[in-house]
Amino acid sequence: MKLLTIFTPTYNRAFCLEKLYHSLVNQTNQNFIWLLVDDGSTDETEKLVEQWISEALISITYIYQDNQGMHGAHNTAYKIMQTELNVCIDSDDYMPEDAVEQIETCWKEHGDDNVSGLIGLDSYTDGEIIGTLLPQGIKKSTLFDLYNKHGVKGDKKLVYRTELTKEFPYPLFENEKYVGLAYKYYKLDEKYEMLLLNQVLCRVEYLEDGSSRNMLKQYRRNPKGFAFYRKELMTLQFASVSFKFRQAIHYVSSSLMNKNTNFLKESPNKGITTFAIPFGFLLFLYVTSRTRDVLS
Repeated sequence: MKLLTIFTPTYNRAFCLEKLYHSLVNQTNQNFIWLLVDDGSTDETEKLVEQWISEALISITYIYQDNQGMHGAHNTAYKIMQTELNVCIDSDDYMPEDAVEQIETCWKEHGDDNVSGLIGLDSYTDGEIIGTLLPQGIKKSTLFDLYNKHGVKGDKKLVYRTELTKEFPYPLFENEKYVGLAYKYYKLDEKYEMLLLNQVLCRVEYLEDGSSRNMLKQYRRNPKGFAFYRKELMTLQFASVSFKFRQAIHYVSSSLMNKNTNFLKESPNKGITTFAIPFGFLLFLYVTSRTRDVLS
């Protein structure tokens, strides 16, 4: 059994997958499986992957499903994978040649059942670190504390124990395609810390059609998914009142978009949500004014 599953959710990304494929072929350590979950592509993705499978240069598993959105592709990947560890590498990203080797070395030296995985760095394609380095003085942290206590900024690469990521599946909402992926990560934070690895594990390119560049549109199109995500974040045991208040503002806004008149009754923290209503209303007005063409 391989140690690591590198899984890639993909939708109509045949034009950029080749860079990722070649980065995996060139890994100095081949102790991994590449799992592609094709979320309903209508381009040449399947034909391209079939060609790579026939080349037999790396171990590849390809799964096609009807379009469910990024979180639905993650659900499918977590159900299928059997390796000890997993990491998501998006279709427009790729890995430095020593990334798998860095992951295996770190895990074999320091990994155990008391941590949920490890956190590494993302960089731009020119090698510049995205955001900040991980704190030098500590060896472990939760993802939440990295950003909210230690002042870390920017996207980071998360490698998890597979048995844990099978927990907390993302809900699917009719006619919606987005739920915040950090829901699962923060739920795991309630039980485990993660190892910190100040090494670049992924090189990132933010394409124009990527979700990172279209967040306001996602917000407008997926109000049930965003309301669920914000409601869950209000329940986190370790979160501060100010953090929960920010989530409540977004929860109110998304609930208004969804025309959910019972949002206060359904809130896990009715006091904070009550105070958040006027701010949530203003956010609702801002988002709807900026995304008037989304639902037309």
